[in-house]
Amino acid sequence: MPVRLSNAALGKLSKGVVVPLYDRSRLTPGIVHIGLGNFHRAHQAWYLHRLMQEGHAFDWGIIGAGVRVYDREQRRKLEAQDFLTTLIELDPGATSAEIIGSIIGYVPVEEENGPLIRQMADSAIRIVQLTVTEGGYFIDPASNSFDAGNDEIRHDAENPETPHTVFGAIIAALQRRRATGVGPLTLQSCDNLQGNGDILREAVVTLAGLSDPELADWIDTECTFPNSMVDRIVPATGDRELALAHEIGIDDAVPVTHESFCQWVVEDKYCAGRPAWDRVGVTFSDRVRDYEEMKIRILNGGHQILANPGEILAVETIADCMAHPLIGSLFRKVAREEIIAHVNPVPDTAPEAYVDLVDRRFSNPMIVDTPRRVAFDGSSRHTGFILPVLREALGCAAPSDGLALAEALWCRMCAGTREDGTVIKPNDPFWPQLHNAACAARLDPLAWLDQGHLYGDLGGNRTFAAAFSKWLKLIWESGTETAMQAYIGSRQKA
Repeated sequence: MPVRLSNAALGKLSKGVVVPLYDRSRLTPGIVHIGLGNFHRAHQAWYLHRLMQEGHAFDWGIIGAGVRVYDREQRRKLEAQDFLTTLIELDPGATSAEIIGSIIGYVPVEEENGPLIRQMADSAIRIVQLTVTEGGYFIDPASNSFDAGNDEIRHDAENPETPHTVFGAIIAALQRRRATGVGPLTLQSCDNLQGNGDILREAVVTLAGLSDPELADWIDTECTFPNSMVDRIVPATGDRELALAHEIGIDDAVPVTHESFCQWVVEDKYCAGRPAWDRVGVTFSDRVRDYEEMKIRILNGGHQILANPGEILAVETIADCMAHPLIGSLFRKVAREEIIAHVNPVPDTAPEAYVDLVDRRFSNPMIVDTPRRVAFDGSSRHTGFILPVLREALGCAAPSDGLALAEALWCRMCAGTREDGTVIKPNDPFWPQLHNAACAARLDPLAWLDQGHLYGDLGGNRTFAAAFSKWLKLIWESGTETAMQAYIGSRQKA
């Protein structure tokens, strides 16, 4: 019978399960993390737990937080098990489990974010982190800048004491810290955005400036926003993951599975101190941009190259996509012939070697990651991961045919049906617009590229438009596999 996870149950777990060696009652808060999903618990919370296992950072406990209604259920589940999480590492050679205890609380989720504001204003909190997905930063895809005209942002600018967004809550807390003399803190994005710290700074400072320019100046001058690159493949939790925890002997309502690989590269810019993460493998570097560019373009971009044809062809997992004779080959060719030319090497890793590493990670059959999860929010992920490479390739007349094919496959997926006739359910915050454009593009491919908020001037690039149109027509006329085979068998010309 599985043991219900709690502090009291730690001594009852199987000897093979690694449990906290530290006294959790001694932990005090130092970090608020907004967006306490699977990735955070398998990444930032795991690094902090490792540091605590070595007897350090007991004053850096994590307080979870959220600003959406669905965060309430996550809080309820974690609170019921003393905020402990089972991490299950899935490797082709073995499976192992560890209980992490670095999360010590979760702020009540209320509409106007009063508890969250009070927690961030507390003098004990020195770092506020965010994992709110790429689409959570109110970025206008066309201008690639903060969308100050968004309705939620306008509400927060007009009602700074009762904000709805995470950024409004942060600003309200910083206003209190400034007024009471508590001082600034570090604001750290952990999302897959190039220059994520700079993006977070723009969002917070711009929104603050709409209601209190002096506060905006203080935030911009006193607070720090380190850029970072985060990397670990962490699938969503479903029935399989719950059953796997049970097999290990643990009844955990929110277990997390993950691969063995983990990386975190950060700028060392913390105005109010930080844990000694470098003791447990975190890389502090002033070359974060090169690290994140390699990861975002090859791994995150590669995920989109795999996920869209995987959905169209009803392939179950990303590992299955890699094993597919055409989808896996599509990724390898686009990555090696079109992407790595626009990626700089980083210490100890050349782009070619990174492609091989990602190939192995994507091919891990133990990681049950689905094309649907990976393809979610394509309007943010394609604009962030694929289109910057495409733009650079077109700018220097480098090969880009496979990138155009990737965009055509995304368009085909957004038409909402697989080739076996089954329905692809909405999978993007802007799904209705994407779906309408994709359906129109079946007869007129340029209808997809006319989405200026996604493609900007790329839609008018003749080389890209011709390649995109060619691939989309072939996909609709002869099928996805025929299009991929045509590309894989082609010889690229620069």
